Amino acid sequence: MAHIAKKYKAAATKVDRTRHYKLDDALKLVKETATKKFDETVDAAINLGVDPKHADQVVRGAVVLPHGMGKAVRLAVFAKGDKAKEATEAGADIVGAEDLAEKIQGGFMDFDKVLATPDMMGVVGRLGKVLGPRGLMPNPKIGTVSLDIARAVKEQKAGKVEFRVEKAGIVHVPFGKASFDQQKLKDNFQAIMELVFKAKPQTAKGVYLKNVTVSCTMGPGIKLDTSELSAHHA
Repeated sequence: MAHIAKKYKAAATKVDRTRHYKLDDALKLVKETATKKFDETVDAAINLGVDPKHADQVVRGAVVLPHGMGKAVRLAVFAKGDKAKEATEAGADIVGAEDLAEKIQGGFMDFDKVLATPDMMGVVGRLGKVLGPRGLMPNPKIGTVSLDIARAVKEQKAGKVEFRVEKAGIVHVPFGKASFDQQKLKDNFQAIMELVFKAKPQTAKGVYLKNVTVSCTMGPGIKLDTSELSAHHA
């Protein structure tokens, strides 16, 4: 543990906690503070001036990252007949209907995302207690329930990420790996920010983008200069 703490401290000394960094500087630092042997995920915590207790102020969305997430996504798809065939051909890992629901109820969880065609939601709905708490419940608002199942599968495989504002008004979303070069991280991050700005609720009052912090899995948080980000999307 002492060794881990030492590495974290060394990484943390590179970050000035009182400073708000320009995006390029922050992403360079993120890469420098990734000290683990595994390829750490790079995340953003975006604090918004919204009150998620009001349904009309819930910010959510999904975006296919320009450079993906750097990992293979295992997809379980609920579909029948031609749609099941389409899903398989598009690259889905597990395709089924009632049989798949039974497997999941029996403890099978060897997948990262769940997609479904609209007609299968009656079956999927019964798995709410299993999929819901894990954030795996398909939802038409983020494209995980779709009649165009082949497209949905391809998007997920290409690195689609979903986000939803949490109770405290914060959006947590991953946007790459520490091994990505800086430009790829920047492209992915900007794709997310574009959507966050587009999703601004009309009823949101005051400052919309309060603060943004980026970090790798085990690294210190690096605050961003929000005026630079807001100007880019003005």
